[in-house]
Amino acid sequence: MSKLVFIESHNLKNKATGLGTFNYELIKGFSQLDFNHLKLTLNTKKPKVLEAEFGNKFNYHKYCELSRLKVFRTRKKNDLWHSINQNTKVEPFHVNKYLLTVHDVNFVEEISSDMNHKANKLFLAKLEKATAITYISEFAKKQTHQYFNVPNVPEYVIYNGNPITTILDTSEFISKIPLEKPFLYSIGDFLERKNFLSIVKMMIHIPDFNLIISGNNHKSYGIEIAKFITENNLQNRVFLTGKVDDIAKQYYLSKCHAFLFPSIREGFGLPPIEAMHFGKPIFLSNKTSLPEIGGEHSYYWDNFDPEYMKTILFEGLNHFYNNQNMMESFMKERAASFNWKVAAADYLKVYEKCLF
Repeated sequence: MSKLVFIESHNLKNKATGLGTFNYELIKGFSQLDFNHLKLTLNTKKPKVLEAEFGNKFNYHKYCELSRLKVFRTRKKNDLWHSINQNTKVEPFHVNKYLLTVHDVNFVEEISSDMNHKANKLFLAKLEKATAITYISEFAKKQTHQYFNVPNVPEYVIYNGNPITTILDTSEFISKIPLEKPFLYSIGDFLERKNFLSIVKMMIHIPDFNLIISGNNHKSYGIEIAKFITENNLQNRVFLTGKVDDIAKQYYLSKCHAFLFPSIREGFGLPPIEAMHFGKPIFLSNKTSLPEIGGEHSYYWDNFDPEYMKTILFEGLNHFYNNQNMMESFMKERAASFNWKVAAADYLKVYEKCLF
């Protein structure tokens, strides 16, 4: 008889975020594999949309916001519950086996280190239920052990895959951003920890390049950056596109002179891998998980002084483009090492270890 696995995947509703991408790409990875001894149920606000894509490969449970409340939790007894977001309030009413995936515990640093704070208490309750724990990076594991008393259960590190599996035709794309100068590119949610302001400040010292940043820039941090751009007369060299679709994203990734990602808190970091896929030079903060993801052939900033950042940028660009064929090959090989089908197979192995 097949074992029932409930995947708490309702965050896939927003594939523009890292967590939404994780949900969707992991499910897509599962869809390419055989797991006849398991029945996987996806929790989703729009079951028919997923069913149209994946058919009867999965069972589908309609997500309801009320299920965040204890009295309305899912009561069906599944053999294994997989919580794939360490911050979700959606939990099972009955606990049999429980797998927790940890992306990061940044909330301890960004919200409160008081273990009585509701964010920490929510996470602690998940740890107490866990039959096993998976982490998306060695850093995420280290960070979790730094702040929490992790139970003595099996722990696994499973890297995310590369969201770009197909090169799209961007020949018809017309950029609203002027591209007469070579440009640097970045993409992500406009949160302070993404540290986009540091690369905008760097642009004051780099008149021969433009900078394009994509992502939801309507939050307070995006407004702060837009104000800085205006106050420093950078409107003709620094451009915020807002959210972009996959065609626009691949266009900018494929045409940029370099990809910049100065995040100071990152559990994994998918955008650098996407840029590696196009063989681009990658400039990263040396904080948290990014050296683990970027590898030895990326370039790193260890502080965010604008002139220092410019120096590292130009030293890296000179090195990369003086060895372009070799460096492009290194970056593409690195990107190919992150694979969602492989990640999904590793998660299935963890399911089996929890259940059999």
